[in-house]
Amino acid sequence: MKVVVAIDSFKGSLSSIDAGKITASALRDVDKNIDVKVFPLADGGEGTVDALTSGLDGKIISAEVTGPLGDKIKSRYGIIANNTAVIEMADAAGITLIPAEKRNPLNTTTYGLGELILQAANSGCREFIIGIGGSATNDCGLGMLTALGVKFLRADGSLVGIYGGDLKDVATVDVSNLNPILRECKFRIACDVTNPLYGEKGCSAVYGPQKGATPEIVRAMDGWIKNFAATVENQLGLTGAEIAGAGAAGGLGYAFHTFLGGTLEPGIDLVLDAVKIERELKTADFVITGEGRLDFQTAMGKAPIGVAKLAKKNNPAIKVIAVCGAATPEAVEVNQHGIDAYFPILHTVTTLEDALKFENAKLNLYQTVTQIFRLVSSQ
Repeated sequence: MKVVVAIDSFKGSLSSIDAGKITASALRDVDKNIDVKVFPLADGGEGTVDALTSGLDGKIISAEVTGPLGDKIKSRYGIIANNTAVIEMADAAGITLIPAEKRNPLNTTTYGLGELILQAANSGCREFIIGIGGSATNDCGLGMLTALGVKFLRADGSLVGIYGGDLKDVATVDVSNLNPILRECKFRIACDVTNPLYGEKGCSAVYGPQKGATPEIVRAMDGWIKNFAATVENQLGLTGAEIAGAGAAGGLGYAFHTFLGGTLEPGIDLVLDAVKIERELKTADFVITGEGRLDFQTAMGKAPIGVAKLAKKNNPAIKVIAVCGAATPEAVEVNQHGIDAYFPILHTVTTLEDALKFENAKLNLYQTVTQIFRLVSSQ
């Protein structure tokens, strides 16, 4: 029997690799002859750097960069096989880096993300996997591109600033000083939204309020961003405002696609390709996947569904089992998307605090997997 294990983190409790190792141990204790293959799992958002670097024997590199409010902060990125850099933009410009009372997209920047990219490129990385979820910014990549060498100028020829509010001043775009090393780089962007750059479904209108934008700021920034895109198209012939995902992370999707030739991909698809799981799925009998909570959002395409769909595509006879910390009534929808059965791991009434403790979660997951495969092995 061959079992592929790819479980997303149980947030606040087990990492993806922890969950995978615990599951593998349970399987081998049921039957030492089970062939177990464990893969890290993430969806391109929080936890992707940790999952891929720990699961693929990579390393974490510490870095100091410009934070979303312009101060210096400690950040990091990962390096995995073939000098591929793994970056979460939230480590440099994330909303959790800013106290709620200071959130305002007029005053935030993606400059630090550009600094992370340059540090990774200067260390030899030429392939990039970048998750752009959780941003605090709406600067259309102005800060990031400035850090990478693009010059944005006012009508009088002076340089504009690096914050969202500076978009209104951009009259000229000069890419002649874009760092030449970036022409050797390939950018794959984990992007799970389809919003265009501007308009009623654009980045300002849809995501601006959660970043601190008032209705007045939303209207102003939407206009500035529309003008910014028009300036780029008129002067450089570069387009991309209407592509699905252009509005992701306050316009970062647009910036990567338009200026850096980046491809925007569903996060789970990008991660599954990076970990090379597909070849093992073709010959597996079972897949074990899961996450901390299965609910209606899971069925809409989160990591476990990505695993299930890829498994069924490559091996229609394979059985997909999901484990989770908790499951809402709506979780039954996952059975329509490739997961054959799911099993919450809690065995008794408990508090959330106790359920999240590592040792308790470890025991609960171990026992659940053991019982499932005692039944499977007896058939």
